[in-house]
Amino acid sequence: MHSPPFVVIVDSYAPTQILVDQFRKAGAQLIRVQSTVDIPRVYEDWSGPTGYVANIVHTGDLATTIAKVAEYQPTAVLAGGEIGVELADALAEALDLPGNGTRLSAARRDKYVMIETVRQAGLAAARQKRVESATELMDWHTATGGRIVVKPIRSSGGDSIFVCDTPDQSAAAFSRIHGANNIFSTRNVGALAQEYLRGTEYIVNTVSRDGNHRICDVWCTTRISVNGMLDLVDTEYLMPRSGAVQDVLAAYAIEVLDALEIRYGAAHLEIRVTSRGPVLVEVGARICGAGLPYYAQVAQGESQLDWTVMAYLDPAQFLATYQESRPDRNFCAFVGLVSPATGILRRYRDLSTLHRLESFYELKIAVQPGQPIYRTVDDLTYPGIVILMHESEETIRRDANTIRYLDGPSFYDISPTQ
Repeated sequence: MHSPPFVVIVDSYAPTQILVDQFRKAGAQLIRVQSTVDIPRVYEDWSGPTGYVANIVHTGDLATTIAKVAEYQPTAVLAGGEIGVELADALAEALDLPGNGTRLSAARRDKYVMIETVRQAGLAAARQKRVESATELMDWHTATGGRIVVKPIRSSGGDSIFVCDTPDQSAAAFSRIHGANNIFSTRNVGALAQEYLRGTEYIVNTVSRDGNHRICDVWCTTRISVNGMLDLVDTEYLMPRSGAVQDVLAAYAIEVLDALEIRYGAAHLEIRVTSRGPVLVEVGARICGAGLPYYAQVAQGESQLDWTVMAYLDPAQFLATYQESRPDRNFCAFVGLVSPATGILRRYRDLSTLHRLESFYELKIAVQPGQPIYRTVDDLTYPGIVILMHESEETIRRDANTIRYLDGPSFYDISPTQ
């Protein structure tokens, strides 16, 4: 009888616990590696590791961490979250396990290097500049003209992304980014300035094995201008598996994966379809967050969760089936609630109406009455998310629009903070 394989996941916190559970269901034993001694602030409410045989904390000495991991003779090492990508690459390479190597590790984390690597591969890419001062940024904005985006180089989750129409706005954005800690509790050095890409933004989630890529699911985002944010994502819609747009996105996504040498494991790509075609916003060489893989699995019967486990534990099956199409089952949408103010939440005024929507599936409340609530400005400040699921795409769209109608200032009873 074969002993259960060991799988190492680097930086698996609450958002990717579901991937741990999927590996356990497949019979694997899990080892967790924590790439930082201190837990990043974005995960400060995390209750601690569960379901692991061991938890190894990386203190900066790579050789020591490699030796500790090697004791378990793992079958696979993969990143559970954004900050674990580079360490997962290093561990897999050192242990001669399937992985993406370290040659382009920086390009899979540093957003400037990422886009330049894609451009050098001959793919459409945003104009951009890494800036070290407000003056340098203002000069670039003046020369570029028009609207630009200013953001941290190595953050995630919509953290500190500013859409700027004037050089003065860009300078103000730089002052808020440079020197501040990002959501992963690391200090931002400089900032990234990019052209503003006009067009619908899509999410493409993939899993790869030996450079063969499975397009697992495609989501279309919609955006609103609110709370001083020009481009706040308010809803993400799971799209049918095939179609004119999906086919174009899939082809471009595969070229991006190849350019960044993502040959193994999950990837999460954000792509805008502009007047010149698809253009990469950014890519994470890890599973998609926010629970989308779980709900994609519920809606369509499979997702990155299944394909990631198969890629590492049953590669023969992956390679035999990754190109197969599957029939569409249900549609799904993530609708973010958008808080209009900061204060103490007294109550939501009409949650029962949300529950009565025809496609209502689940309501995930992040802010309970009596807790602090903040104006929604990014992925981390939604007070709640409504998940819709239905066999009819039109029903999903109608109910999402109804939520946006209901979810105004009168939906919230907020006591201002003193």
